[in-house]
Amino acid sequence: MLRLHPPLLTDLDAWAERQRDAPSRPEAIRRLVEQALGASSRRRRSKESKHKAAEMAGQEIDRLGDQGLTREQQAARKRRLIKGPREFRDVRGDQSKMKN
Repeated sequence: MLRLHPPLLTDLDAWAERQRDAPSRPEAIRRLVEQALGASSRRRRSKESKHKAAEMAGQEIDRLGDQGLTREQQAARKRRLIKGPREFRDVRGDQSKMKN
């Protein structure tokens, strides 16, 4: 059982009417919930966009980094920042599982 305020019901009905098959309210709710929950898990980034994001992050880290450190220390910090904390690596869905 789901209760919705009248303005939301009006919006829901309008959305359903715009669909080709004009689904019932329960079907419209199911589709919208599925859309909202599934969008983030189904969305995959291309290799090019992943590479561009990593490149941009690297440039920003270089810009903000401690210039008093050696190049090796700067590179190690940069790797740690991009890779992320160990405790969060297992929950990221966009990374393949690797041994630490």
